Amino acid sequence: MALVPFPGSSSPHDLDPDPDFRTQTNRILRRDPGADGDRDDDEQEDDGEAKMSFLEHLDELRKRIIYAAISIFVGFLIAFIFIQQLFDFVMKPLQAGLPANQHLIYTEPTEAFVLYLTIAGIAGAVIALPLVMTQVWLFIAPGLYAHEKKMAIPFVVLSSICFIGGAAFSHYVVFPLTWKFFVSFTSDYLTFMPRIEPAFALYIKMILAFGVVFQMPTIVLFLARMGVVTAGFLWRHTKYALLIIVIVSAIVTPDGGGVSLVAMSVPLFFLYLFSIGLAWVFGKKRDKELAEEEA
Repeated sequence: MALVPFPGSSSPHDLDPDPDFRTQTNRILRRDPGADGDRDDDEQEDDGEAKMSFLEHLDELRKRIIYAAISIFVGFLIAFIFIQQLFDFVMKPLQAGLPANQHLIYTEPTEAFVLYLTIAGIAGAVIALPLVMTQVWLFIAPGLYAHEKKMAIPFVVLSSICFIGGAAFSHYVVFPLTWKFFVSFTSDYLTFMPRIEPAFALYIKMILAFGVVFQMPTIVLFLARMGVVTAGFLWRHTKYALLIIVIVSAIVTPDGGGVSLVAMSVPLFFLYLFSIGLAWVFGKKRDKELAEEEA
């Protein structure tokens, strides 16, 4: 049935109290292209970042993972060029802890070859670490405020330095002590004949554990810059932090109550004190920037 306008009506728009869509409500309801014409480009850009859909977040995550994987692969190729030097570097602390004239053994045909590939892969990941951390930052940066995005370079640099520092501390200090602790059980009744695969697995576990837990300053720096934690809060809860450090060290170290636990707990406690200093410095800087913005 056709609709017939009332007498005197020249257009259906005459029934609309705002036929020119001057009000905000009508512009939105009718999806007028000029509805957001008065808004600044910066506001539209911020809204676009804040209103990313779940699928857009997944697509962004996929892109960052691909870039990180490419970086690690390039690092792997670079590391494989120097694989013999890297192999000697890794095997030195393992061989040094063994009794004289004793060597690591392997019992599977592919075991030694896979070990070479694994060492190259881990070295490649370390080489690509700054690029990988950059991809991590680029993924989380859209959800941050402008003053928080200035932390990009400190985040990438400090996270890379802390990981490499933790791995080096494990290689030169903690692992040799732990390895000698296990070898010390050799007696007239027991002969230690380690296979390369479990020995290297222990080495890598400790390298990764120290590299990760040494990220404490990076995490505290980031949280302090966002205003989540303060130096005063960290200082007041030092005794609880010490307890958590000991528990974490007992979990991630292989002996769970020997030299590696102490070797991890002590530097972590000093890193915690260093993190308090970082929180104090960057917390004051954040308060100053917020005061300037309010002024």
